[in-house]
Amino acid sequence: MKGVDMLNEAKARCVALQAMMAARGIDRAVFTDESSIAYLAGFWGYLGIEFGRPTMLIVGAQDAPVIVTPLMESEMVGAMTWVEDLRVWEDFGPRGWGRVLSEVLGESPGAIWIERNTVPALVRNFLDDTYPGVALRDISPVLGEMRVIKSPFEIGVMKQAGQIAGAMMQAAHDSLGEGATEYESALAVIEAGSRKAAGFLTDKGWDRFVSPMIHNLQIVQSGRDTAMVHRRASVRAYRRRDPVYFCFCNMAQFKQYKLGFDRMFHIGEVDARDREVQEAAIDAQQAAIAAIRPGVLAEDVAEAANEVYRERGFKTGYRTGRSIGVAYLEAPELKAGDKTVLQPGMTFAVDGGISVDGETAGRIGDSIVVTPQGAEYITDYPRTILLSKG
Repeated sequence: MKGVDMLNEAKARCVALQAMMAARGIDRAVFTDESSIAYLAGFWGYLGIEFGRPTMLIVGAQDAPVIVTPLMESEMVGAMTWVEDLRVWEDFGPRGWGRVLSEVLGESPGAIWIERNTVPALVRNFLDDTYPGVALRDISPVLGEMRVIKSPFEIGVMKQAGQIAGAMMQAAHDSLGEGATEYESALAVIEAGSRKAAGFLTDKGWDRFVSPMIHNLQIVQSGRDTAMVHRRASVRAYRRRDPVYFCFCNMAQFKQYKLGFDRMFHIGEVDARDREVQEAAIDAQQAAIAAIRPGVLAEDVAEAANEVYRERGFKTGYRTGRSIGVAYLEAPELKAGDKTVLQPGMTFAVDGGISVDGETAGRIGDSIVVTPQGAEYITDYPRTILLSKG
């Protein structure tokens, strides 16, 4: 996966978006979401709006795109992107980001299209104050149409992310044993994933800006706390028969492409109740994946899982799946009410999930791509009752 290929893909997407904008009478759009900028311009930053430093991509239907970025990051941005027009701003003085953005937009723009649900309040407030009579409209559904179907190149990157995730899960499994701790498992996961990711990278060209480091706080919970969702690794030591749950949904990613991947393990042996709950979760997930094929409605995939839960006497508050790509959550979702028709090239995280409050849980998750024949796994690890090796 050479860096030039990534940039060529990003440029082609931007050109396609400009054609869509022109056909719909959309003059100019301001993108502020990191995933959207990566998708269209091929770069992302390591400092952002949380430090009061917005980076923006302005795409005109007829004009070359413009990047507005802090001076301190401009050298890196210029080396990472195919976009040629970079406008830099400074933290102090007359060349603040608002001044630079208004120069790009002009004094009297027509409607300004923004990512309504993700635009930072800082940027939204500036647009409201600077252009009080100008309508702010949502470009997200237009870009979302493009992001629904992944290209073969994108699927290739996601499959590399799947291999990285597999190395992470193997390390999680190997770390388990009576007396080991949750945080030690998290450290093993980070090291294994980072080493695997490094094997896909070089120190040349665009690749040199891609960090192999697996990061974000590991979701892992054990014992009775497995009934909770999204608890982070602690210093708790594992005990015999403990269920242990690992979720990589905020960690399994590569070159900005995110996956969903979850497994449940048990220390030494598994109690009958824990087995019952986990097998129901596995069977629900497998029923959902078996239902996936072109032409099926997204909500019907969810219903296949929900039927298993009902038959086993369980309820779940979880959606069955979500579309994945350069963002953790894209459209459509596998849940009741989503009538999107599945097509080849869509990618989903598909979950089985049950929580029995204060007692136990059953969970499993994989990432898949829709194919003409059905579904192909992007992530892979045994989908059975999994015991610790120690």
